[in-house]
Amino acid sequence: MIGRLVHTGQVVVDLVLRVPALPPAGGDVMASSTTLAAGGGFNVMAAAARDGAAVVYTGGHGTGPHGDLARAALAAEGVTTSAPISAVDTGICVVLVDDSGERTFVTGSGAETAVSGSLPQVSAADLLYVSGYSLLVPEKAEQILAVSGGAVLLDPGPLVADIDPDPWSRALARTCVLSTNAREARLLTGRSDLSAAALELGTRLHEGAIVLVRDGAAGCLVARSGAVEVVPGFAVEAVDTNGAGDAHCGVLAAALLRGEDVLEAARRANAAAALAVTKAGPATGPTAAEIDRFLA
Repeated sequence: MIGRLVHTGQVVVDLVLRVPALPPAGGDVMASSTTLAAGGGFNVMAAAARDGAAVVYTGGHGTGPHGDLARAALAAEGVTTSAPISAVDTGICVVLVDDSGERTFVTGSGAETAVSGSLPQVSAADLLYVSGYSLLVPEKAEQILAVSGGAVLLDPGPLVADIDPDPWSRALARTCVLSTNAREARLLTGRSDLSAAALELGTRLHEGAIVLVRDGAAGCLVARSGAVEVVPGFAVEAVDTNGAGDAHCGVLAAALLRGEDVLEAARRANAAAALAVTKAGPATGPTAAEIDRFLA
């Protein structure tokens, strides 16, 4: 492994409820299961660590039961935490997973959005993971955008349309790999065709940067040097799509840190996402051995 994955995003605690369907306005539904586990940025880091990457978490983690749970989960994955503990608890995300496997989120923020005292030194060999959620908080955005060194992997997140144009454009200027899902790519460009969206996003990045658009079971599109290549996905029976994109990003990062070509890394990330959706839970990223067996 050449460098580390330095994750600047947010670890929250996911309260995952499996429901037959989303409740109507003013209504109620009964959940068939309830799970409380570390989620958010944890999913990316766990996936990267399980695929062999050295991972550092620079985001906030709070005092209280949610913070304790998050730290224990990070430690169990071998992730190094460098940020000081905040005076508030870690936030929580309510995740509703319906019978089709689709998921809907409601997030209550906490210590993970706080600005840490200082970020660790980032070397040229490191991959700096930046989440669109971080860019929504002005103070946190300024701290992250001030970091020098490392190649930036930017994951816009579902609230990308709410990010202020200034930090967003500055983040794009530093981005080496932009990894979005299909919805985010369409929101960012207004284009329904994903190949066209990927090419347009590529024009907003510096020369040599890569755009990757995740398209669920279909796999992903990789745009570089003005061309788009499709990396097919893998057919599996989906149980829970929660965390699939995170597993994809984490394994993509681990593969790139090993020096793999982006198409090879994307194929491995597709396999990781496919394996992730076959299990219930937010952090279902597979181990390196599981990915190897699946690809074999």
